[in-house]
Amino acid sequence: MGCFTLKMANTTAAFLLCGMCASYGITPNKLVSGGLPAHTGATTTDYLTDGYLTNWKSSSAKEIALNVGEGPQKLLINWESFGDCAWATDFTSGCGHSGVALSNFKILTSANSTDGSDGDWEIAATIVNNPVMARGVTIDFAGKSWFKFASEGDVGQILEIEAFDMSAGGTDTWFFMGTSISQMGIKQQDTDSTTAQLIHARFPEYTPAMLRGGIGCINSTEVVEHLNEYLEYAGNVKFWAIEMGTNDAWGGGDWNLETYKKNMQTIIDSAKAHGITPVIARIIATDSAKAGWQINPAFLTAVDKLVEDNNLPAGPDFYAYFKEHPEQLASDGVHPNGDTKGGQAMHHLWAEALAPLYAAGDTATTKPDSTTALKVASKFAAPRIYAQGKNIVVEGSSHNATSVTLVSATGQLISQKALSKNYGQVQFENLPTGQYIAIIRGQNAVQTSTVQVK
Repeated sequence: MGCFTLKMANTTAAFLLCGMCASYGITPNKLVSGGLPAHTGATTTDYLTDGYLTNWKSSSAKEIALNVGEGPQKLLINWESFGDCAWATDFTSGCGHSGVALSNFKILTSANSTDGSDGDWEIAATIVNNPVMARGVTIDFAGKSWFKFASEGDVGQILEIEAFDMSAGGTDTWFFMGTSISQMGIKQQDTDSTTAQLIHARFPEYTPAMLRGGIGCINSTEVVEHLNEYLEYAGNVKFWAIEMGTNDAWGGGDWNLETYKKNMQTIIDSAKAHGITPVIARIIATDSAKAGWQINPAFLTAVDKLVEDNNLPAGPDFYAYFKEHPEQLASDGVHPNGDTKGGQAMHHLWAEALAPLYAAGDTATTKPDSTTALKVASKFAAPRIYAQGKNIVVEGSSHNATSVTLVSATGQLISQKALSKNYGQVQFENLPTGQYIAIIRGQNAVQTSTVQVK
């Protein structure tokens, strides 16, 4: 599995204090359908469950059945359809989109089928007039082993079906809201590994449920106009991974800045009101030599302030990365270039940005109340963590810190060292070139930092 080496703006960019870790701790929801045969009548396919969309193999079968086995009490079932890779066809007036969504169908379950056709089946869910190309539905599955999509109408082109065990109340569920940057980079273009696969490789207990929601030409005003639809069709996830602003900032001016800030705050407030945590990416840089313009710095400042003021986890810095790697942008200087792995870079950048949330672990069962969280956080001073040659150094007094763990970018444990209350310096020596995550743990507190050894 390939992996980009991503140059970080600094080595302490991803700190999470205990209050944030408690709020954003992720409970795993195991993928139970990966690689299973999908039964479509007389034939079976494996491309509907392989985790990739970009082989462009699709199914138009009116019945698709999977045997995930007994055990899960509840399942989250996600599906992705093709269309023109936009999540919705009518949310923006900026450009036209087309495609047939999987609109009207039933999800059936069975405990005694042997081939996806025979046996006794019960209706677990009925989906009516669904307009979007990617969505997830949770169903009861106690005592069952099979589920099946059954439709009488046009199903369009189905690219992927995934089922996750939600019996333990999993919260590893993501909707990637975005513009054409995400439509192309996260869904349309080839990648060695998706964000979900990269997270799983680093943190094997996690298998993120990932829905792709990019729409070409959409801006923040149109998102706000359609917030009810976003919440109806993607409001049952825990996280919204948001890439938004290119169309708001188009041309390089700041004339739309106040509208953008107001819209983004509305999106954040609406998400939080529905129990969703937004994670916002910094707006992608252009290749100004080709595009003829660059993102106005005021928009980047606005994103940073929105994240800080709303106490959100930091998203990926698409601006810094693509400013340094313009060769991964297309000939228009704006969109990621699939031929030079621009979309692949986006998957990796999202995985790097989200890794601290997973490094903190599942804190769902140990959440302190907000008052406790604030008190502990204020006492857990951030130590200095940096690379010095082939060594990684942790130094500075950190109250209540008890240990520091170093893991590789793929999740391999490198070393763990104990800390005293008044430690001076801890070093991890003679490390190979690459990305590392330093995890500092204390009583009810976790801090993480990504460090690059060159």
